[in-house]
Amino acid sequence: MACNSCATGKDGQPKGCKNNGTCGTDSCNKLTVFDWLANMSLPNDEKPFDWVEVRFKNGRKHYYKNTGNLTLSIGDIVATQAPFGHDVGMVTLTGELVRVQIKRKKFSIEEDVLKIYRKATQKDIDIWSDYRDKEEPMKVKARQFAIDINLQMKISDIEFQGDGSKATFYYTAEDRVDFRELIKLYAREFKTRIEMKQVGFRQEASRLGGIGSCGRELCCSTWLTDFRSVSTSAARYQQLSLNPQKLAGQCGKLKCCLNYELDTYLDALKDFPKTDEKLITEKGVAVCQKTDIFKGHLWYAYEGEWNNWHVITKAQAREILELNKKKQKVASLEEYASELIDNTKTEFENVVGQDSLTRFDSKGTNRKKKNNRRNKRGRKPQNKAKNAK
Repeated sequence: MACNSCATGKDGQPKGCKNNGTCGTDSCNKLTVFDWLANMSLPNDEKPFDWVEVRFKNGRKHYYKNTGNLTLSIGDIVATQAPFGHDVGMVTLTGELVRVQIKRKKFSIEEDVLKIYRKATQKDIDIWSDYRDKEEPMKVKARQFAIDINLQMKISDIEFQGDGSKATFYYTAEDRVDFRELIKLYAREFKTRIEMKQVGFRQEASRLGGIGSCGRELCCSTWLTDFRSVSTSAARYQQLSLNPQKLAGQCGKLKCCLNYELDTYLDALKDFPKTDEKLITEKGVAVCQKTDIFKGHLWYAYEGEWNNWHVITKAQAREILELNKKKQKVASLEEYASELIDNTKTEFENVVGQDSLTRFDSKGTNRKKKNNRRNKRGRKPQNKAKNAK
């Protein structure tokens, strides 16, 4: 990921702005919202919406009221109100689209009213940058403290407040963790207010990023903003093997991409008969063994002859089921299967000439090689006769 002004280096960091997705243009961040109303003027006697969207570290966003009527634009660094002290973040959206985002995320502008103090001064930015530089070495110490007291948890990230008065420790854990003793150690070591916040394994993967099994960057770290539940039934509908190693992502949970094409598969399966419905014929009862959603074929086997499968189309299967409902039987599945085989027979022609792996070898070189081999074989006995004389 990189914006127009910063190319990505080998280490994944942008070369130009060195901000790793938080540059001034704010076009290399996955959570950026394009303001398509920016060039439109408001109607007469209509005041602009006085709420602003501000983004902080790790994609955390919040909405603040511009009580001072500051002239703000996307990319401005501002000092915002916090429960204790102030925080520093970047403006990501202004104007009428903020109203839409607030309604979409069900944010209450009457209860959660926080203000923007000012545009960040150079002193605010320096203090903010100094504390951001301390986060990585602090994370190493914090993990060691958790290991020393045998807590089954992992500190994934640390976020300092803009003024350095509070540090939020993000952690992941499978079970409930009693970290009261750990907070005392952190407060004694780091000399600041401590807040512990648990995140899911998918949220941790989106923060850290990485390369998926498809060879591309993780969806959750590039463009995916909401995490929907993924179940094994999504893999069953798509006829994927229930192998945990292949279905699980780097977060250890089922891959989010299992939901991408699920609706298409469900729509296609509406035309298929249910797999638990049996076909009754004069030869015997046939049970469904396999389906091919793309071709619209089903494979059936008679009870007792499980190794012998017969392929028919979904229309033929529905036709047999309709007859069975009328208490009628067909002779056998072989009749339908033979019709399908006759219709699907195709003759392939070699139009490119790719029938031989040695088609590019010239005949002259092959003859020379054969002649050289024959000459070498014929010379050996002559040399032995000369040595004997």
